[in-house]
Amino acid sequence: MIRFLVVFMLAQAGLFGLEMLQPVQQQLILPWTALLADLSGWFMSLFDSQVLASGKVIRHSSTGFAVSIEPGCNGVEAMIVLLAAIGAFPAPWLYKLKGLLWGFVAIQGLNLLRIMSLFYLGQWSRELFDWAHLYIWQALIMLDALVVFLIWIRYLPTEDSRLDSTKDSDLKEQAA
Repeated sequence: MIRFLVVFMLAQAGLFGLEMLQPVQQQLILPWTALLADLSGWFMSLFDSQVLASGKVIRHSSTGFAVSIEPGCNGVEAMIVLLAAIGAFPAPWLYKLKGLLWGFVAIQGLNLLRIMSLFYLGQWSRELFDWAHLYIWQALIMLDALVVFLIWIRYLPTEDSRLDSTKDSDLKEQAA
């Protein structure tokens, strides 16, 4: 457990440090953030034709309300926490990759819901927008990363099942 915590903390520190580097921001984080704005705008435009997305800004043409998705609101930090946790946990690499894939889908799917809900909430009440943005959604996105990690741990193969599958494949090879 101590080893996991040390590796987890070091991985987080390294990944968060890497994320802050200007080349990483320019080449990965900002394009990802703009893609999230485009996806959110596209989904909202399916039922609201007055939603426009440009760069990292989503605007409503009739109300003039706009949100700018900034680094820190793009789910990257939650993915860093999940990546550090899954990476630090002793498990087969294939399961780590599967966990990261499903975690990415869960975190970014929830983040799209977050962006869309905040966009409409902000048109209704700036006070509620600020409160939901700073307190509710920040916590829910990180909680999503924790829940994904806990579900991932729950479905990890046990040492016995890994030994059984190795024995099964050895028996198949001997039979052939």
